[in-house]
Amino acid sequence: MNSLSARALVVMMGEWRASGSNAAYSAVADRIRLLIMDGRILTSTRLPAERELALALGVSRTTVTAAYSALREGGYVESTRGSGSVAQLPHRASLIPDSAAPQMLDFSKSTMSAAPEVIEASRRAAEQLPAYLGESGFDPVGLPVLREAIARRYEERGLPTSPDQIMVTLGAQHAIALISRTLMSRGDRALMENPSYPHALDALRAAGARLVPVGVSTETGWDAIAVEQAIQRTSPSLAYLMPDFHNPTGQSMPDELREKVLSLAARQGTAVIADETMAELDLDGSGTRLPFAAHGNAISVGSVGKTVWGGLRTGWIRADHATIRQLVRARSAGDLGTPLLEQLVVTNVLEDFPSILDARRTSLRAGREHLSALLAEQLPSWQVPHTPGGMTAWVGLGQPVSSQLVLAARNEGLMIAAGPRFGMDGAFERFLRIPFSGSAADLERGVSALAAAWSTIIRHPFSPASSELANVV
Repeated sequence: MNSLSARALVVMMGEWRASGSNAAYSAVADRIRLLIMDGRILTSTRLPAERELALALGVSRTTVTAAYSALREGGYVESTRGSGSVAQLPHRASLIPDSAAPQMLDFSKSTMSAAPEVIEASRRAAEQLPAYLGESGFDPVGLPVLREAIARRYEERGLPTSPDQIMVTLGAQHAIALISRTLMSRGDRALMENPSYPHALDALRAAGARLVPVGVSTETGWDAIAVEQAIQRTSPSLAYLMPDFHNPTGQSMPDELREKVLSLAARQGTAVIADETMAELDLDGSGTRLPFAAHGNAISVGSVGKTVWGGLRTGWIRADHATIRQLVRARSAGDLGTPLLEQLVVTNVLEDFPSILDARRTSLRAGREHLSALLAEQLPSWQVPHTPGGMTAWVGLGQPVSSQLVLAARNEGLMIAAGPRFGMDGAFERFLRIPFSGSAADLERGVSALAAAWSTIIRHPFSPASSELANVV
């Protein structure tokens, strides 16, 4: 069982007193509850003892006792003699929405419904599958026909690639986790952007990495000097980067910095993961850059989860032959391969990939403009940057109230991740990631919910009853 120190929890809680006149115990309980719901505190994690947390927060032990009691009542903490207080999610039965209640709108994910081409691709895949039924079905590397298709796509983007440089995975997240646990040892340093893709943060932490953050902003992009110094001074074993239409800021790394990063990484012995799941979602027509690995040695990660459909749990790794062999050997500890039927679906989908991308870019461009207009009308005080590509806007709130806003939004029927979910050590309370990948109707409903939640927290502090939150996790 993992344990969370009082000091670490206080850092994660950030500006927990932003609730103003809320009773202190309610503010503490609200913030811990959100950390559990967002996955920043994993279930089965032992929370600090009441006395230790009280001392670290600078409050009375009575305050922490009352906060833990509120969390127990809501099903977010279980306390047993000898084991202390352990984080959990409410019983699954309480998570089933009331049929009479309005359906929750989920903005915590940036996704699109399946591209229409998936229907025909699936039909063709079902017809092709019988040819493989005489084999074992276990496929740790990937079907040759799919690896050939992926390699061709890299060739079309300007990076010569052979099929034996490709390994098919269970999506990009699986690829990141596999690379992290294979190429790092516990305690090794790992460089990554801050903010960043939260599930990559989770994967690196699970692999035991000591994270080295480098800043990315919507105004200036990467802090080039900080990136260079971090590589030179810390010699990380691994670096995780999203150089194209970075999640959540939407920025792209300049070519000169790509070359500098890879040159420094080669000198320091740092393996670089380039997450290119957003690379072909250019919305301004500026043209897709060469793949990151065209500038030097890098491990590329891709998938069809963002471009085609999240339900196709198929991704890939492009790397040198030695790295691919190493990853294949390590894979069996976690899984035995990617389902063949899904691989065949993706193989067929890639035949129509250019037209799929054109349609996706058109849809996302319209969503971006619609979201900007809605926010300008209903929440004019927020800072909405121009997003050159990707699927989300990294919006500035002007106040460190992101977590408080997210709690209030749940009462308005909207689930959305707080800014700190994308950062380290409780940072980014002034930001909110808003996807523009949904329908116009969903965007309108979502922004209306955010406007109502914002009005609530501006008028008076928010302190939801634990019973209210239990049904919308």
